[in-house]
Amino acid sequence: MEKITIGKLAEMAGVGVETVRFYQRKELLREPPASSGFRTYNEDDAQRILFIKRAQDLGFTLSEVKELLELNTKPRVTCGTVKIKTQAKITEIEEKIADLQRMKASLEKLACACDASQDSIKQYKVQECFDAGLNCKC
Repeated sequence: MEKITIGKLAEMAGVGVETVRFYQRKELLREPPASSGFRTYNEDDAQRILFIKRAQDLGFTLSEVKELLELNTKPRVTCGTVKIKTQAKITEIEEKIADLQRMKASLEKLACACDASQDSIKQYKVQECFDAGLNCKC
C-alpha cells in the first residue's frame, strides 16, 4: 500500500490539510505515527475522509459520522441500537424533505409571480415566501 503525505492525502480527498488535522482532533481519522520525521497515510484514509464529507453533505453531524464509523469497531453495538438510530435519522430526513418541498413550492410561486408581472420585486415579501408562500394564480 502506497504511503501518502498529509498534503497528498488532503489533495486526494479534496480537502485542506487543516481539515485532515481537524478530523484527527475530532477522532474521526487516525493520526499515524511519524516515521522518518513524516506521518504517512494510505488510500483507506482518503476513502474515510470522502465518507465523512459525503455524510456531512447528506446532513449528518460530525458526532453522527463518528458513531457511524464506530459501528463496526464497537463490540457492544447491537442491531437494535442501530435500528433506533437509523429510524430517528429517517424521521429527521423526512422532515427535511417536507421542508424542502414547501420551500420549492414557495420559490416556484415567486418565480411565477415574477413571470406574470413586470412589477418591482419590492411588492413581494420575499423574506416571507418560505413561511406562507405567495398568493399567485399560477
